[in-house]
Amino acid sequence: MRAVLLTGFGGPERLELRDDVPVPQPRAGEVRVKVAAAGVNNTDINTRIGWYSKAVEAATDEGSDGFAEAGDDGWSGSAFTFPRIQGADCCGRIVAVGEGVEEERIGERVLIDPLIRDGDGSVRYFGSEIDGGFAEFTCVPARNALRIESSLSDVELASFPCAYSTAENILTQIGLVSGERVLITGASGGVGGATVQLAKRRGAEVIAISSADKADAVRALGADHIALLDALLDGFGPVDAVVDVVGGAAFPALLDALRPGGRYGVSGAIAGPMVNLDLRTLYLKDLRLIGCTVLEPEVFPNLIGIIERGEIRPVVDAVFPLAEIGAAQEAFGQKRHVGKIVLRV
Repeated sequence: MRAVLLTGFGGPERLELRDDVPVPQPRAGEVRVKVAAAGVNNTDINTRIGWYSKAVEAATDEGSDGFAEAGDDGWSGSAFTFPRIQGADCCGRIVAVGEGVEEERIGERVLIDPLIRDGDGSVRYFGSEIDGGFAEFTCVPARNALRIESSLSDVELASFPCAYSTAENILTQIGLVSGERVLITGASGGVGGATVQLAKRRGAEVIAISSADKADAVRALGADHIALLDALLDGFGPVDAVVDVVGGAAFPALLDALRPGGRYGVSGAIAGPMVNLDLRTLYLKDLRLIGCTVLEPEVFPNLIGIIERGEIRPVVDAVFPLAEIGAAQEAFGQKRHVGKIVLRV
């Protein structure tokens, strides 16, 4: 089959398009999915450049050709192994099943829940610890391939799994409810834009941080207010919650923006993982800081229902063929897009 192999940490030259990769065979409890489309994510870039290594302290855009200091330690604590087929987002159809899986599932259109839960309580991420969607076929546990009934295209559906499950998971973990005010960083990106839509769905008042040139696009997603990067919360007052996928130097200002008892949820640090924390801000304001990676069990099934009912809409900025994955990742890294960049497989 055709697949893109990540052969090691480094730049786009580490992505190798091959036509002779063996088609994976589903093991007991698994299904094989014929991939139709797969989205591009920060996770893909971060993995390729070695940013998840604890030895790396820089922002992601400082290592487009890879970080020389990166070790093989990954986000889950397990060492990365190569070659690896990346791709955390995946839309396709089940074409084969392993032992113990109903044959009636063959033909189902599915989205793949990227969080693979193992029997011992450990987790692996689709496209990082196991092979993902940048290939014509992929295998996952049957429970991770969720049936979806939708009139949306394969490309549109492939824009949802990673970004929108991450966003919904943060909102679930911080317990955002109707009437609350939430500040969202990186609002023009995949996760940030998804969070804007999903927070509005919950009835929240959304303050979205965006650059001026993307402000109108972010408003179209449902943001009530736009906080420009150089002004943050001027005139908006305290907020109940912050959703942060950026990190970096703005971190202290985000905590200052929270009301006493506010919640800060984080699932990304593209502007840099090392931040300044004044512990007085944390304890004198009784703040809660919540890291959000492992999806709550209900998040992905809930997301399927939200999509099927049309309560959110896909935002696809650009589509590339699988063979042009290098160009797709370069476009992603330029950060000129709003929403998602998707590969047609």
